[in-house]
Formats: sequence, C-alpha cells, structure tokens
Amino acid sequence: MRITGYRTMMTVQEWGRPVGDVNGVFADGAVPVPLVLVDTDEGITGVGLGPHVEIETVFAAIEGEDPRGVTALYDRMLRRTFKAGHAGAVFGTIGALDTALWDIKARAAGEPLWRLLGGRDRQVPAYASGLDIGLTDDELVAVHQEYARHGLRAAKLKGGLDIERDRHRLTLVRDVLTEAGRGARPGLMLDVNEAWTRKQAVRHVCELERALDLTWIEEPVRRWDAEGLAAVGRGIRASVATGENLTGLEQFRPLLAAGAVDIVQTAVVWGVSHFLRVAALAHAHDLPVSPIGATPVPLLHAATSVPNHLASELQDLHPPRGLSLDLHIEDGAFILGDSPGLGITIDERTIDTSARHPATRAAEGPHIRPEHAGRRLLAVTGNSCPVRRPG
Repeated sequence: MRITGYRTMMTVQEWGRPVGDVNGVFADGAVPVPLVLVDTDEGITGVGLGPHVEIETVFAAIEGEDPRGVTALYDRMLRRTFKAGHAGAVFGTIGALDTALWDIKARAAGEPLWRLLGGRDRQVPAYASGLDIGLTDDELVAVHQEYARHGLRAAKLKGGLDIERDRHRLTLVRDVLTEAGRGARPGLMLDVNEAWTRKQAVRHVCELERALDLTWIEEPVRRWDAEGLAAVGRGIRASVATGENLTGLEQFRPLLAAGAVDIVQTAVVWGVSHFLRVAALAHAHDLPVSPIGATPVPLLHAATSVPNHLASELQDLHPPRGLSLDLHIEDGAFILGDSPGLGITIDERTIDTSARHPATRAAEGPHIRPEHAGRRLLAVTGNSCPVRRPG
C-alpha cells in the first residue's frame, strides 16, 4: 500500500447558539472545522482533523510511503519541518496527516482504531464543555440540563472576566448536576484560556474556593509560564490543567520538571502519535492525561490504550456538518463503535454544497481578545489568599 495524495476541505460545527471564551465569541455559533483526507493506491482513504498550513511541504515527507508505518512517518514529518519550525499550526498539519494515517492503518486491518492500539474498553469517560461564556443564565442551565440527560456529571465552564459572575455560573451548573445526580457531588472546572497573571489567578480561584469545590482550573496563566503555573498550583486547592496548546514534548518538559501541571492536556488537532507520546511522558511523572477538542474522536480511540486517561472533553452533542461518527454518549461516557478506523464517515457533497468557508470570518474567532477584556481583568488583581495545597 502506498500514499498517493491528499485532499483538504472545510466544514463547520453548527452549535445553534453563541460559543466562545474569554478571548471572544462566535455569535452565530458556526465554528470552522478543517479536514485532511489522505488517499492510497488501494482505495483506502484516511480522515484527519486539523489545519492545512504548509501541507505541501509536510506531505512531501510521506508521499509514496506505506501509511502503515505511521510512527516512523510522524517523525519524518517532524524532521522535514524542524529547521523552519514545526510548532503552532504546522504542528497541527502534521497532526492531521498523522491521524489520517492511523485511520488508514486501522481500516486496512479491518479494526476500529481503539482495538488496533490495544484498547480493551470502548467506554471513554467524558465531561461537558459548552464553550458557554456568551450564554445567559437561563441558556446556561438549559445547556447543562441537556448534558445531564446524557449522564454527564462533570462540567467545565468558560470564564475569567468577573469573579462574581464565574461563581454564580458555576453554582448554577453545580445545582443542575447535583439534582441530576441525586445529590452526588459533581465535578466542576473553570477554563480561563491564559487570561490571568499569577496573582490574579490565585486571588480569583481562592475566592471561588470559598464557596465551591473546583476539580481543576484550566490554563490560568500563559502556557509557557512554568514558574507561574507552579506558583498558582501552590496557592490553590484545585488542580492545574494545561497543555492543549503545547506542540511537542520539548514544550511539556519544563512544566513537568517544575511541577507546574497536575492534569496534562493535549488537543485533538495535534494528532494521535503526539497524544500517545504525551500520555507516556505524563505517566512517567504519575500524572493523568485529558484530551481536548470539539471532535475528539481520534484521541478517544487512543485514550482507551493508555493507563492514565482521566476524562475527555465533550463539547457539542452533534457532529460537524457532513460528518457521521460511529459513537454515542451513554451514562456520561463516549461509547466507541466497531467500524474500522476512526469510524468517521464524510458526506463530501454535503460539505461542498452547504458548509460556509471561514476565511472571511477568521477575525471573529475565540482567539481574538475583545477590547474590554483587559479592563475587566483589572477587577481581579490583588494579593493571594492563604490557601495551600494539602500536604
């Protein structure tokens, strides 16, 4: 079997409501989803989710190769881009192609990827993550009532601009999940997407912890600030989760060496091989790993084969336009199917005729910080409160 070519396309995740975080909101709820399809001479096509940046350069490293040698091909792609820089979006392109190769390998073997990778249990624990910073209180409650109907008993909210609002919204969701769980304590997480300074992070979380039990605080400060993340961890009770925006093991090592992270995260766009390597690194430090992403299917398969998976992010309950997924949600978990490969089926006609191209909308995305964010963050400055991690 040989790799003969690739195709790229763009579909859209249609939430039907505003979605976003502290850095901005998609008001119409339409979020672009880039796809990469890798073709072979035996008619097997693999699907990858991720960007297309510098794809011609990256693809040259694997063209004509046997896709079943995916681990070695992953390293070839890294070497091809090493000098010019393989981080950022280029790393996402490598991840998308890597995921497509794993899909091909499992399809060729006639096995779902989770079984090919050595997984035993097709059930992957999940937590709700609604990208919900733009919702009213009533909308927030309704969204998490729907998650609760699917058995989810843990939720991650977006926040970071206002202490009182974050506490109020977390309390609303806590009450929804507590009622659904018949009094059982739910898991609560807050994601601020790197919006705070160190002291802002400690002060804000300490204030929240006076009334709430937080499982983790996600990306409280910049992703590369190992010393700052460690300082936050020492000042609060909650775990510190980060890593979804780190590209390559070399970016994780300083954080792990500094004891700066408690929950190690990876994003689906960085690919299956990256996840497996990060999971092994985290396991060597006795740390859990948690996948991130709107359509985390590839990492769900990989998560079944590692010993330190904690829980995976569940965002929209519906797949992107034109995609069918062989999985379902039951009792708060993803249940993977038996279709060979990733279990992703693409209706190319639907995508070609209906999906909106996001090029003209890029500036609206959640990575663009609104003008008011910096001013509102001034409200959370101050000294740390005397809360310390037990032990």
